[in-house]
Amino acid sequence: MSVKIEESWKEALTSEFEQPYFQAITAFLKKEIGAGKTVYPPGPLIFNAFNTTPFEKVKVVILGQDPYIKPGEAMGLSFSVPRGVAIPPSLRNIYKELEADLGCPVPKHGDLTKWAEQGVFLLNAALTVEKGTSNSHAKIGWHRFTDAVISKLSEGRNGLVFMLWGNFAKQKAALIDPFKHLVLEAAHPSPLAGGAFNGCAHFSKANEFLAANGQATIDWKIDD
Repeated sequence: MSVKIEESWKEALTSEFEQPYFQAITAFLKKEIGAGKTVYPPGPLIFNAFNTTPFEKVKVVILGQDPYIKPGEAMGLSFSVPRGVAIPPSLRNIYKELEADLGCPVPKHGDLTKWAEQGVFLLNAALTVEKGTSNSHAKIGWHRFTDAVISKLSEGRNGLVFMLWGNFAKQKAALIDPFKHLVLEAAHPSPLAGGAFNGCAHFSKANEFLAANGQATIDWKIDD
């Protein structure tokens, strides 16, 4: 697996790509694919979040756990699915919160590329998954890599917003300097959380923080 990643990220993460653990991730994925297993997202989209949102352009980080496991859904952006694919339940609840928080109309598709292009870094803690099996690649080294990504952002940037949804994501708060950045925590938007995500108002809070720090806000509205 050759790593095709945007230049600013390539520079920031060079030391990680050279580590034995990252070579082990590459070897594992080659072996799985060689054995006929289906891995999501497709190879060119594994680093889609990085390629769409360069290091210096990041304003907001939304952390997911791992890619979607059904055909055609995973696109390398956390919570996002391509146009024409049914909107997953968690994303539906994100859209409902956006409508309640900022009055954004609920879109008819789940492609969040517009957010990513504005500086919303849609990072999954594991960048790949085996078809049909959630968390199947959680222990192959990805978490070490994405922990390093979060740490690099915390250290190398100022005034970012980190949205940590659910207990898994909240654990990553330990990697973030709260004196430099805004850390927002909420329940996961999954229906399994029983609506506890509702009312978190993270999107308006993010924009208030960005504006207070002299940055352009995010246009959270997704156009149909």
